[in-house]
Amino acid sequence: MTLPRVRTVLTLLTMSAVFSAGQTPSGAETGIEGAIMISPTQPGPIRADSPGSLPLANTAFVVENEKGEVASFTTDDQGHFRTLLVPGHYKVSIKGKRLGIGHYGPFEVDVLPGKITKVQWECDSGIR
Repeated sequence: MTLPRVRTVLTLLTMSAVFSAGQTPSGAETGIEGAIMISPTQPGPIRADSPGSLPLANTAFVVENEKGEVASFTTDDQGHFRTLLVPGHYKVSIKGKRLGIGHYGPFEVDVLPGKITKVQWECDSGIR
């Protein structure tokens, strides 16, 4: 091939790549994000000057669909988390939960195409 012809082919390939990139979906992230709280924070009546719930900090959770575990995440110091997932239906629960007091899920959530689903979940500490 001659140099002008190579340039033409390269230009066409570049234009094709740019055009097809413009035709693809926006690449929007999908998944879930939010906060997980826990309550009650102390046994007995809640005092007026103490919070009724606190962030469930630094806690590992697993995300499952009908085929099993697909992801996991750990909440931060404020109970916040974010994890990317493909669209679908999921159950989220604390990782490694053993028998005992407290309720830490499962929480059910649907992830829609092109969206980050925002959630606020409340766990029960089992303290009474």
